[in-house]
Amino acid sequence: MSEKKYSELASLSPFELKDQLIALASSDAQRLMLNAGRGNPNFLAMLPRLAFLSLGEFSMLEAQRSYSYLDSGLGGLPENQGIVQRFETYAGNHGMSDGVRFIRSAISYIKDQLGLDQDVFLYELVSAFLGCNYPTPPRMLLHTEEIVKAYLVQEMLGSEPSAGNFSLFATEGGTAAMAYIFQSLKQNGLLQSGDKIGIGTPIFSPYLEIPVLAEYGLEIVDVRMDGHADWQFPSSELEKLKDPAIKIFCLVNPSNPPSTKMSDAALAQLAAFVHSTRPDLFIVTDDVYGTFADDFVSIFAKCPRNTLLVYSFSKFFGATGWRLGVIALHEENVFDAALAAQPEAQKKRLDARYASLTTEQRNLRFIDRLVADSRAVALNHTAGLSGPQQLQMALFALNGLMDREHRYKNAAKQLIRQRYKTLYRTMGVSALHEPNDVNYYTLIDLQELGGKLYGPEFESWFIKSDLGIGFLFRLAQETGVVLLPGNGFEVVDTSARVSLANLTENEYASIGRFTRQILNEYFQDFTKHNKKT
Repeated sequence: MSEKKYSELASLSPFELKDQLIALASSDAQRLMLNAGRGNPNFLAMLPRLAFLSLGEFSMLEAQRSYSYLDSGLGGLPENQGIVQRFETYAGNHGMSDGVRFIRSAISYIKDQLGLDQDVFLYELVSAFLGCNYPTPPRMLLHTEEIVKAYLVQEMLGSEPSAGNFSLFATEGGTAAMAYIFQSLKQNGLLQSGDKIGIGTPIFSPYLEIPVLAEYGLEIVDVRMDGHADWQFPSSELEKLKDPAIKIFCLVNPSNPPSTKMSDAALAQLAAFVHSTRPDLFIVTDDVYGTFADDFVSIFAKCPRNTLLVYSFSKFFGATGWRLGVIALHEENVFDAALAAQPEAQKKRLDARYASLTTEQRNLRFIDRLVADSRAVALNHTAGLSGPQQLQMALFALNGLMDREHRYKNAAKQLIRQRYKTLYRTMGVSALHEPNDVNYYTLIDLQELGGKLYGPEFESWFIKSDLGIGFLFRLAQETGVVLLPGNGFEVVDTSARVSLANLTENEYASIGRFTRQILNEYFQDFTKHNKKT
């Protein structure tokens, strides 16, 4: 492929470019393709899935009770009264099952730790498994919301005291959460075409691609992390947010692809800036990788009034196919304050938009507008994440809450961190784990790596030759390895993103060796070039 063709492909989203690389990498049937371009983990949480299956069997027995005298395949709706007692009878016959033990523990936990009614809780779970009712309330099932809130307090707030109650909207993964947030901000006039949006870069590429779509027409302002300072935000970059035309600041924390959490100092600095200088700033933080970090604290804890939190269960629990995410928003927030401060003409427009939902449209909270807008308002009554999905979400959250020794979390962290060390060792460089490192991904700085291995002159030649995309295609064609380009995530240096979640340690060793192999070939090209000149 010509250099001109490489430059044309550079404009593609990294996830679309990936398909081109996969086609090239898989063209040799005699070679194993190693795709580290996507972050779908190859590990998953077993206990909450076993609990789902056990609860499923019990739920079917509950449905059978209503019409057990009919030999027709008909089942009925579950009955609330006495459901925990009936489960105990069921558990007595399945007492050695891991799934049953998990559910029994959960029934005890929610009463003792969360103060929830056991019969109502179990009835909600059984009904959710059967999928026999519309999700009610549409925003989120009541007990499931309380369980997931407790999980988010544990995982996102750290040692920070809770700043009051917050509400959740269960969504089809973090992907849907992103789409719903941008849609509602635009529909409610909180973002308008021509407004500026601050983006904490590098970042997951859709955050760069959505704002510039014609329906939003936002102007992106890069707020850049410093790769030479542990991927934290310098004060000079945060100063950009002083511009009142920047209505919203979006960040992914821990970052994607650098995979570094914001330090305590950086969080405190951003929070102080918001409180003192931009108390009106909207913040959206995507914290899907927070559960892989040590001692994680979200900006949602530091700036509760300003922040919409997006969390997905997909990566930590190995559940990308389940599509499980939530949006969290504190009861007192700048989004509702901004709605209340809108001019009368805009309020009347929104009164008309939500007139079919309530007679008090101006009291409709932003998080409830998110729900309504997700179903074009008119279908608000059938909105919401499906019952079985919410059930699995509740079981995942309970797994995190009841695992007091953090056995699953520690195992997941250890797995990806060992892969990280193996990858860099086989490239010929050492990689130490720093306190803010998460290591779900790693960003191989190809030009810096080349400089370490072959000297500064090679590094300068590599940068000048603009070899980033060409390197990835050469790697795919010659070795079958697929990585994503860092520039697609707004990384300045020539780099490649490697997911450390989806292959074996032995395969990451191969990726490290192949990466070094292609760099060696470029060094040979560099040597020949110097001889000619």
